[in-house]
Amino acid sequence: MAVGEHARTAHRSRWRAWLLEGLSEQTGSHPGPHRTPRPEQEGHRWWRVMCLTGVDYFSTLGYQPGIAALAAGLLSPLATLVLIALTLLGALPVYRRVARESPHGEGSIAMLERLLPWWSAKFLVLVLLGFAATDFIITITLSSADAAAHVVENPFAPHWTHGGNEWITLVLLGLLGAIFLKGFKEAIGIAVVLVAVYLTLNVVVLAVCAVAVFTHPLHIDDWTHALTVDYSSPLAMVGVALLVFPKLALGMSGFETGVAVMPQIKGAPTDTYENPASRIKDTRRLLTTAALIMSCLLLLSSLATTLLIPQQDFKSGGPANGRALAYLAHALLGEAFGTVYDVSTITILWFAGASALAGLLNLVPRYLPGYGMAPEWTRAVRPLVLVFLTAAVLITLWFHASVDAQSGAYATGVLVLMLSASFACTVAAHRRGNRWATGGFGVITTVFAYTLVTNVVERPDGIKIASIFIVTILLTSLCSRVHRAFELRATDVVFDEAALRIIDEAAQYGPLRLIANEPEEHSKREYQAKVRDQLRHTLIPEGAPLIFLEVFVRDSSDFTTEITVHGDQKHEVRRLRATGPTVPNTIAAVLLAIRDRTGETPHVYFNWTEGNPVSHLIRFLIFGEGEAAPVTREVLRRAEPDQERRPWVHVG
Repeated sequence: MAVGEHARTAHRSRWRAWLLEGLSEQTGSHPGPHRTPRPEQEGHRWWRVMCLTGVDYFSTLGYQPGIAALAAGLLSPLATLVLIALTLLGALPVYRRVARESPHGEGSIAMLERLLPWWSAKFLVLVLLGFAATDFIITITLSSADAAAHVVENPFAPHWTHGGNEWITLVLLGLLGAIFLKGFKEAIGIAVVLVAVYLTLNVVVLAVCAVAVFTHPLHIDDWTHALTVDYSSPLAMVGVALLVFPKLALGMSGFETGVAVMPQIKGAPTDTYENPASRIKDTRRLLTTAALIMSCLLLLSSLATTLLIPQQDFKSGGPANGRALAYLAHALLGEAFGTVYDVSTITILWFAGASALAGLLNLVPRYLPGYGMAPEWTRAVRPLVLVFLTAAVLITLWFHASVDAQSGAYATGVLVLMLSASFACTVAAHRRGNRWATGGFGVITTVFAYTLVTNVVERPDGIKIASIFIVTILLTSLCSRVHRAFELRATDVVFDEAALRIIDEAAQYGPLRLIANEPEEHSKREYQAKVRDQLRHTLIPEGAPLIFLEVFVRDSSDFTTEITVHGDQKHEVRRLRATGPTVPNTIAAVLLAIRDRTGETPHVYFNWTEGNPVSHLIRFLIFGEGEAAPVTREVLRRAEPDQERRPWVHVG
């Protein structure tokens, strides 16, 4: 029995070590497409990094033309023009500004976090993380579903794959998860090849489509005639295009990813962490180039598919549904070329899921563990991969691997992030007193708000999924915060010279004796009364040097932070004045730091606080205050299991 139990324990330990491999405080240091190099001059040329963004952005050509045709019908090219205008005049200026404001890949979420104080910033980040999770998870499931559609519709596909969209999608998701669990290495080289091949094949297909249209002008005549029959005037066409273009919004995906990959871009020798000017410049070049390429391809693909594919073929179950350009590749260039196009599309769509998953693996560890709103294991890659993969499987089953059904949820996630980015840029420009920029970004924010509301009204599935993610994140985050409230929560304790001098002088007389005191400007009489009170109610040795320890709560919504301690002397009283997120945790961290410096176990003395213990607990959780004595003792108990080395807590 003992041998068997020992084997099971060893097996569990190996499993745990494998699962948590790479657990680190450094966000973005894990393997994956968005891995962050530390030195500012490391990285890749901007056009190579653009290909990493492109596996997400450019791969939407696999399904965007078909979705546009379903949403706008014959007006698909005109609605696409509106989308392109919003991309180049709205999204692009916004994210060029985001790149300048958050040069280390934090994105618009970090901008909004900096604009709001205290808990409001944390809750806003949690809500935006819910929408970001919607965006990235649906990117994974929708891309895999569209890849499955290309497999099923290929004429050379085995008969047993027909109608197997759902299980093929699940297989692709499983393969994606397996790759990340094994260890996903640097992928920019693969992304460059995939994007180059995919864009080349699309240019060939679109060129052949252009030849087909110009050699048979009847296609244009039929289209214009159908437009005049369905719509009374050009003004009516424009009006309808403005109403339906929000359904095409998923064609703007990739901007948030473009900012997230900023740390991958190689900086100049003059770049510093505080001012990576060259990296910012190249990121803005990346965003502009990608937007121009995608805008051209979207317009040409929309024209080609609208002119050359019958409208009924776009509908669910039709041969062009979810694969309009692949349909044309097979029809105009033969089954062999069409199969090559299918393979390229399937590969880049699968890799788009890899890019989205890597984005999530960077985003969650950047915020939640630092807020205390997720366990420390969420800094490791493999547990998060399992969590996100489970969510992707559930969504795939919910939507039955339908590309059309998931497009609304995808667009909702994309639009919320773009709306938050444009709003953040508006506020940032206003604070800098730039009236023209404030007005311009304000208009863009209004347009994105209209687009989002229209999309949500037309397709509420997106907001439903986002709500599930948001509620899940909020509940788990709050439970985690409460569960972790008694952790030490200090990244470091830094004493200034005066504080060190006070500690070293007092340590000559034995273990330090510290009196916990509220950090107010007390008079000499009040300090003397505090000393007399402690001497009367606690067993402080007579003549022992006493030091007052006072804690200032900086931001109680923070979880882990560096604690700074300043020393001074006032009214003949020596004081250590610490700044931290909570009173008890800060006191515990200072006591442990003093013990490590002096080699002696310090003592701290409290007075009991009057009041309801439940209200004190709530005050501690929200404001970082409350009944400090028992909480300090509990923090020390968890931080130091050895009772002989644990600082003493006395209450009188």
